[in-house]
Amino acid sequence: MFKLLQDFIQRLAHVLSGTPEEVRRIDALAEDRTINPYYRPMLMMQEFFKFEAGGGLLLLICAIGAMFVANSALGPMYENTLHNTKGIIGIGDVVFEKTIIHWINDGLMALFFFLVGLEVKRELGTGMMSTWNQRVLPTLAAFGGMAVPALIFFGVVHMLATDGEVAELTVGWAIPAATDIAFAIGIFALLGQHLPTSLKVFLLALAIIDDIGAVIIIALFYTSDLSQTQLYGAGVCLALLILMNIINFRSRIWYVLLGLTMWAFVVKSGVHATLAGVALAFTIPMNKDEAGNSMLTEFEHGLHPFVAFLVLPLFAFANAGVNLEGITMDKLLSPVTLGIIAGLVVGKQVGIFGISWLAIKLHIAKMPMGANFMQLWGVSILAGIGFTMSLFIGTLAFPGTENLFMLETKLGILIGSGLSAIMGLTVLWFSTRKARAVTPAL
Repeated sequence: MFKLLQDFIQRLAHVLSGTPEEVRRIDALAEDRTINPYYRPMLMMQEFFKFEAGGGLLLLICAIGAMFVANSALGPMYENTLHNTKGIIGIGDVVFEKTIIHWINDGLMALFFFLVGLEVKRELGTGMMSTWNQRVLPTLAAFGGMAVPALIFFGVVHMLATDGEVAELTVGWAIPAATDIAFAIGIFALLGQHLPTSLKVFLLALAIIDDIGAVIIIALFYTSDLSQTQLYGAGVCLALLILMNIINFRSRIWYVLLGLTMWAFVVKSGVHATLAGVALAFTIPMNKDEAGNSMLTEFEHGLHPFVAFLVLPLFAFANAGVNLEGITMDKLLSPVTLGIIAGLVVGKQVGIFGISWLAIKLHIAKMPMGANFMQLWGVSILAGIGFTMSLFIGTLAFPGTENLFMLETKLGILIGSGLSAIMGLTVLWFSTRKARAVTPAL
């Protein structure tokens, strides 16, 4: 086990360092007319992989730790601390009283979605999705990777659930539609030195578009009991933020204060709080000031390590703990569990690879430079690692600690994500046999 972990870290370091060969290959990509000529992604991508791949390893450790704690003598304290201990924050009559689990899911995860919004805005403006030729393949692939798993979940639930359960269970249709970019990149990094750099770009773009889809799904399908007064307050804050962006107002403290105020209104409105993070991100100025600094880039660089190494691992530890006591075959074979597993393991690869294959064969999009269909298939399977995002959507679909379907949801996500990781790594390993035969072992 120690040797395996040591090998993982060594290979990860090699991927993050960026070999001269990789730099030349990415420079060649930049010279292609389909790539933004002003975008030199090597340094940016190395930094992204550094945090996401390292964060993925930490996510795995926290998930295993949560499972261990939940099934040990500390299990009752773990559950009680998360679901019964409350934290109170307030000023005057404005008071927020939430359990620890809700502060993590509604508060800290808003920072994660703020970071997602910053990355999306940057990539749409100057990055790997700034031209149509760059967007077309990952956009089509992401659409397939969300639609097919959802349809499979619907199908499994309708086949296995009773008539009285169908309406209650189908609300979880979006759970297998999500991808955990940190975990996927962590697995990709194991063989990253033997895979084309363009495939990394495809995976990152796919994950970013997938995140956009997740935000839209949360906004449209997991929001209820809206308070118009609170929404008006959030709207005023958003309007002021947009105005500040238009006039190029660059005081960070005012963006932070108005962003927090908007978050407070959104929490009270019934819209999920994480959407405030995305809305705030799109108002942050991206253009550079006289000193050559971009506020968006500074926020992104400052938040990335905090989110990768604290927010997401804490979310994983708080949400991945499943008490296996009393787990029966009925739970493992329930419509929710099987629907999520089938969606993640089968739906993701069929949706992403199927549409990608069709788009390339019809000359709608181009194969990532230097990649082949087997490698594209392997990456499609890795996208079935739903973990963090799937757990997050699961908490919205089946809220409450007493919800009987939340246990089945966690089982489905853990099993489906684990199978996708093993299968994806296996396919990529076989696809890189020739490259590994001529590359010295680390």
